[in-house]
Parts: sequence; structure tokens; C-alpha cells
Amino acid sequence: MKTLVENRFGLLALVVLALLALYGVAYATQPVAAQPPPPAPVKVAVESVRTVCPDPAGGTVSAVVPAARPGAAPGTATMREIAKDAKPAATVDRPGVLWQHKAAARSLPLLLTGTGSLAAGMETAQTARNAAGDRRGLAGVRCTEPTSQAWLIGPGPAAADVTLYLANPDDAPAYVQLAIYAGEGPVVGDHGFMVEPGGHQAIRLKDLAPSPLIMAVEVRTSSGRVAVAARAEMSRSGGVDWLPLSAAPAKRVVVPGVPDGGGKRELYVAAPGEADTVVRIRAVTADGAYALKGRETLDVPAGSVAQLDLTTGVGGQPAAIEVTSDTPVVAGVVATGTGVRPDIAFTAGADPIDLGSVVADNLIAKGAGSALVLTAPGRAARARVQIVPARGAAPAPVDVEIPAARTRQVKLPAVKGPFSMVVTPQPGSGPVYGGRIMDGDTPEGLLITIQPLAPGRTWAIVPPMIDSPSTVLP
Repeated sequence: MKTLVENRFGLLALVVLALLALYGVAYATQPVAAQPPPPAPVKVAVESVRTVCPDPAGGTVSAVVPAARPGAAPGTATMREIAKDAKPAATVDRPGVLWQHKAAARSLPLLLTGTGSLAAGMETAQTARNAAGDRRGLAGVRCTEPTSQAWLIGPGPAAADVTLYLANPDDAPAYVQLAIYAGEGPVVGDHGFMVEPGGHQAIRLKDLAPSPLIMAVEVRTSSGRVAVAARAEMSRSGGVDWLPLSAAPAKRVVVPGVPDGGGKRELYVAAPGEADTVVRIRAVTADGAYALKGRETLDVPAGSVAQLDLTTGVGGQPAAIEVTSDTPVVAGVVATGTGVRPDIAFTAGADPIDLGSVVADNLIAKGAGSALVLTAPGRAARARVQIVPARGAAPAPVDVEIPAARTRQVKLPAVKGPFSMVVTPQPGSGPVYGGRIMDGDTPEGLLITIQPLAPGRTWAIVPPMIDSPSTVLP
């Protein structure tokens, strides 16, 4: 009996060992399972847009939704002042048509909100033209969305009366911190204050830093968001315009939309970090891309702003300026018009318009014009330009070929009255940068304003979502 039991346990042990050996061999020789590719970012349609026009008083507010997206939910687009209990002052009810509103002489910042089918592609701008007076000039700005960080670069309070406009259209308070960099280094660091929900502030930068001739301004929030804009009224030469928001500091910055014609062209570069840098400069024109003779580089000390005259370098051609550096920088160009009382305009570092761009306000008429300047700093590019008029049928789209490392000024179709334009890079195109230049003749000189093309609000790239314990762990 004992022997039988021992034999049974011995046999069981042999079976277990055999099974383990069998599974071990199978595991060792099985083919390696292919790992699934990491999830890619997803392109989704924009369903809600909020933009703020900072100071439209006496000017024109333009808004457009290029076309209704098939299958989009019904939507609305309204405009109202940023004030407690403010009621909608106007409604945009049709896509595919430019809508314009003449603002009262006294007007608070305007909030334009689009949802559903009237959100994707919604673009807004404010423009004011004054042929005389203290604010003589053509001043235009893209109405901006609230953000947690923004950069501006241009003349400082010693050269211009610069007013910073901040608005908080959200329901939560925004705690704002300002930093100002000048030619002599940082002059304001972490100046903090609160902007209440539905509130807005206009800050004269001369009250914070009266000495800078040139400056870069960083606006960031530790909580909440604000819409940011700044207007510069030149002290000596005259002229007025808005500083466009600049791309965030980067080691490569493209400043598009440098206009053709006479007048001074100056490059401003800020190095907000803690290391000195040498910036390499390249002009991209219709004739090609080249380093400017005698202006190939610019030394920028840490925490400061430097400037360089590009007037003879670009030779009156439409252009983009590309700057590269070993440390992140912010860059912009100041363009001065011609005449007895020259106007001034600003452009700044921009992102490529990979998903397209919309410019709300344009005009081609007697004594006034709009030009589109597109640049392909790398590979050759192709883009389609579609005009969206305020009235009448839209003309056929214009297809534009931009050779590699070239800039092209696009001839726009003749349109009666104001219009918007939609610029869409085509499949296979290299990166496209651009700017819209609007000007107007007066007896005392040319009025001018520039709007760098910004990525349109039609689509958003949503990063992939993955499960991770880091979302709940400290």
C-alpha cells in the first residue's frame, strides 16, 4: 500500500514537471507580439470660440465664420461688451458672409462668442483709421482668445505711449504677472495683480517702466486666463498701431509679413533667459533666402532686447525674417511708412498655418488696399486663397505656389467693399507663414497696418489620452 501511494505521488510530480517544461518551451519559442503603435494626436473640429476686441471705440469690428461644417450642431455667434449683466448687442447669424459693426466712440472691450456651427473658423478683428489727430494712423489687431501666457515686442515707453489691455471673459478670477525686458535688461519682474471675472484693465506701461526705448513684455497667469493686446502711439514720428502677439520664445523664429516699399525696417529680438546669445539672421524674399550683408548676426545679452536696422538689407521687398539662436528668443519687426507724417506697423514671430488661417478685415478700394504676403522658408509650399465678401458672390479661389526659401506677394481678386480671406495650405505643402498688409493713402503719407497670419480656429489637435497613475498620485 505504501509503495503504491509513493508511486502515485512520484507520478504526479513527473507530470507536473513535464507540463512546466512544456509550457516553458512554448513560452520561450512563441513569437513576440507586435506592440500597438502609440496613439496619435486627433484633429477635431472647434465647437466653441471666445475672442476679445480690446478697444474698438470709434473703429470697425469684423467677424466671419467662413463656412458651416457639415454635420455641425446648430450654433450661435453673439457680441456684447465685457461688463456685468451686459446683453448681446448683435448676432452673427450666417456663415460664409463677412459681418461688420461700427463701434461707438465710447465702447468697452467687446466679447464675441461662437458655438456649434458658428464656431469653427470664426475670426474677428478690430480696425480704426484716422487721417488726422493724435491717433493718426491705420491701427488693426486680431481679436484674441484668453490665454495663460502671451508675449509682445516693440517700442518701449520712452519711444511710444504703450497701453496694455487685459480682459477676463471667464467666470474665474485671473491672477496676472507682468515681466518687462528692455535694452538694459529686465526692468519689471513679476508685477502681479488680479483681474476679476468679467473685468478688464488698461495699463500704461510708462507707469511701470518709463525708461525703455525698446521692450518685450511677458504676460502670464498663475490662475485663470486673460485676453492680451497692446497699442503703441509713437511719441516723435507719430503713427499708431497694435502690437501683435508674438510666438513664444523659441530657438527658431519666423517673422512674416514684412511689407514692400519705402520706409524704415527694424528687427527687435529679446532673449528672456539667463544666457547671452548670438542670433543669426536670414531674410526670405522673392529673390531667395540670404544672410544680410554686415547684419548676419546680432548679440543679445541675457534678459534684454536688441535692435537691428534691416532697411537696406531687405531692399524694399516683401519678406519674412528668420532668426535662429542657441537659446529661446522672441522677435518682431517694426515697419515705418513714408510721407511727411509716417505711420507705423508691427509684425512679430508667428507659427506656421498648417491647418489654415482666416483674416477677417480687408479692403481694396480707391486709396486703400490689402496685400497678402506668403513665405515658405523651407520646402516649397502651395496654398489656396478664398475671398469671403461682405456682399455679393465670392470670386473663384486663387491657388498660390511658393518656391522653397521664397516669399510671394499674392495678387488678390478685385472685390467691391470689405472682405475676409481664408488661406489653406494644400496637401503635400511645406510650412507656410504669412501676413496681411493693409494700407491707405493720405496727403501727409501712407497709413499702414500688418496682421501676421495665425493658425485658424477651425480645427484643434488634441493629444492622445492614456491611463496613468500619475493623474492621481502627488
